[in-house]
Amino acid sequence: MNLLSVFAQVATDTLPGAAPQLTPDNVEQSISLWEMATKGGWIMIVLALLSVICIYIFIERILVIRQAGKEDPRFMDRIKDYIQSGEAKSALRYCQGENTPSARMIERGITRLGRPVGDIQTAIENVGNIEVARLEKGLPVVATIAAAAPMIGFLGTVTGMVKAFYEMANAGNNIDITLLSGGIYEAMITTVGGLVVGIIALFAYNYLVSCVDKVVNKMESKSVEFMDILNTPDYMVDKHKND
Repeated sequence: MNLLSVFAQVATDTLPGAAPQLTPDNVEQSISLWEMATKGGWIMIVLALLSVICIYIFIERILVIRQAGKEDPRFMDRIKDYIQSGEAKSALRYCQGENTPSARMIERGITRLGRPVGDIQTAIENVGNIEVARLEKGLPVVATIAAAAPMIGFLGTVTGMVKAFYEMANAGNNIDITLLSGGIYEAMITTVGGLVVGIIALFAYNYLVSCVDKVVNKMESKSVEFMDILNTPDYMVDKHKND
């Protein structure tokens, strides 16, 4: 061993504030996500239930909305051919086979053929309102979760700090940081949990709203095309002939 090594060893052993030897007792320990969540108390159970409800509604709505958006690209062309050729029953069967919101709207319009155009348009709009309500089913719940989850997390923050100060008051002059750790854990973890659930629910809600808007735009487009078909000169001539 050279002279520099000897001096370094002596300095490490004698100087105050020297770096301590790492032992199993003072090695920093990590905490798992599950252990962190369990320290949040009962508030985390509520947030977990809200997250499950949000995920369930999101998946269920995505499947419904995607199914509603699937339709034959030539749907209105075939409806136009049926209407102008006077095959209303074939048009009805075709709409029933499609089983989409747009098809149900057009189906109601076909059943009102022969009545004033205003009555037909009103019937189509009524069906459209019902279909939009079906598509938006569950979205208010997701919006409520997005707004309520952070507030519930802040509630856990308040209860956690109350717990920490209560334990501090009972400890008197013998205050130990370990007495406060439980309340502080609960206060911080519930805040994080509430924000995470709220942010996820907010993104899910906005995405679902955008998907519904796309389907609604298709429905409005189909209804306008159908009314244009009824107002075409060929259809009006055929109608007067039948009358």
